[in-house]
Amino acid sequence: MASHVRHALAFQVTCTSANPFTSFLTPRAACDGNTASSRSEWCDLSIDTDYTKTVPDTGVTRTYYFDLAEVTVAPDGVERFAMAINGSIPGPAIVADWGDTVVVHLTNSLSTSTNGTSLHFHGIWQRNTNQNDGVASITQCPTPPGSSITYTWRALQYGSTWYHSHFALQAWQGVFGPIVINGPATANYDEDLGHVFLNDWDHSTVDELYHQAESQGPPVLDNGLINGMNVFGEDGDESQTGQRFSVSVAEGSSYRLRLVNGAVDTHFRFSIDNHTMQVIAMDLVPIVPYVTDGISIGMGQRYDIIITANQSSVASDFWIRAIPQSACSENAAEDNIRGILHYGDSTGTPTTTGFAYVDACADEDTTDLVPYLPATVGDDATWNLGEGVSVGLNAENLFRWYLNSTTMLVSWDNPTLERIAIDGEAASDFAADDAHSEGDGVIMLDDADAWIYLVISTTMSVPHPIHLHGHDFFILAQGSGTYSSSTVALNMANPPRRDTAMLPASGHLVLAFQTDNPGAWLMHCHIGWHTSEGFALQFIERYSEISALLDKDSLQGNCDAWGNHAATSRVVQDDSGV
Repeated sequence: MASHVRHALAFQVTCTSANPFTSFLTPRAACDGNTASSRSEWCDLSIDTDYTKTVPDTGVTRTYYFDLAEVTVAPDGVERFAMAINGSIPGPAIVADWGDTVVVHLTNSLSTSTNGTSLHFHGIWQRNTNQNDGVASITQCPTPPGSSITYTWRALQYGSTWYHSHFALQAWQGVFGPIVINGPATANYDEDLGHVFLNDWDHSTVDELYHQAESQGPPVLDNGLINGMNVFGEDGDESQTGQRFSVSVAEGSSYRLRLVNGAVDTHFRFSIDNHTMQVIAMDLVPIVPYVTDGISIGMGQRYDIIITANQSSVASDFWIRAIPQSACSENAAEDNIRGILHYGDSTGTPTTTGFAYVDACADEDTTDLVPYLPATVGDDATWNLGEGVSVGLNAENLFRWYLNSTTMLVSWDNPTLERIAIDGEAASDFAADDAHSEGDGVIMLDDADAWIYLVISTTMSVPHPIHLHGHDFFILAQGSGTYSSSTVALNMANPPRRDTAMLPASGHLVLAFQTDNPGAWLMHCHIGWHTSEGFALQFIERYSEISALLDKDSLQGNCDAWGNHAATSRVVQDDSGV
């Protein structure tokens, strides 16, 4: 993935006197950031500032120009077709300061006639900017080849996340990249080394593999990548191709790494031989730091870690390991997805040994995931939301995932926001779906600032990373077996909160969030096959307020362009739509 040339990033900074997305924020001045000994500070704010209520009003807009096109890549030395933004995989970084406005202009230059596109900014709240969430069939029509779309949102949070396509399986064709929002941190460090992406990879494209996934079950992928790089074949084998990701450090210095699991279907355990790591954030939530020798990271999740280079007396070169957890999926390169940490000028091959671990597709222990800014869940919640997970075969004998009785099937050419704002569909038109059916998967949430409790459960021995758009959620309970209020105690006082959490195999996940963000918000499993096979639902939140927040001309114009393209190109939708 990193073998081809990275195009120069078109980037500009403009200042604006007013920002339409700041009405609920407290204005603050811009600042110059922090230093290695003052990472907890930011402007006249700090890590103790409640970022849900106060955000710096920088008056700065960060503008990016992205171009999506087909490329040929060889991330492990084996060439194949892919898609890339500005010619690179991962794509160019979006970098902003806490409080900035971000504008992304995306042009679809794909030549394949069936490929629309969209861009989702994973974990970004999109407070009052639902239209910019970038989900085909929900917040927009796909943007067709030859057209462009502009996304605008405010950096209300800070930390590490990523963007990726939310059209079909494009995110795993290479359409993804990092987002860094600078702000305070819960521990000091000397240097920020940026993102470390963990991906699975195959020499066939995910589009080529999808039919196998929906007809026979998930395929075993050929390889995995660390920041778009790895070898293919065993060490010492003359036929081995590719090269490993590597990074150099200086003895005594500390380094921040921003981990992202961008895999289609692989839960990783990340570690660096002989080095412990201090974990300071999960998703975009600062946490009380804790120390561990390995991170269990599900698809769509992010962790910010700090490592200290204090092992030069042991060796000069250490393995960086991304170990697929076979408890939930298989990878043909299970023990060979590795990078190298070098001390100083060393370029040697490591001989170090990894830490012992238990193979499991589970989140980090919830007792370690303590949000730095405490929050208590409201106890006046709506309890009538429960979703059971199952899988079955549709009329074409293809696998489809169900939440309760519905597998999601929404239309590229008629997204939820268009139905609300352009077509004028009433709230009552988004009716409950018939039993064991394909449908919109809509749950209406009408009341403002209400607490919603959601119980997701499965009797199947398959875990799932559950991602909610537009919100962080609180994890009230997470474990094996069936949830029962009489046997499972809920954690209401500062429970872990994030936007992606694991539903354990044969287990339950109890989530809570507040209806503080009007819009149509997707919730789905972040295993790529499962999303395409219908494992999703959508919350239409505060329906009566949504239309007034939308740019209807932009929404309609993009859908008109897609409609014209689909009619002339005879586009056929063969997945869930999201």
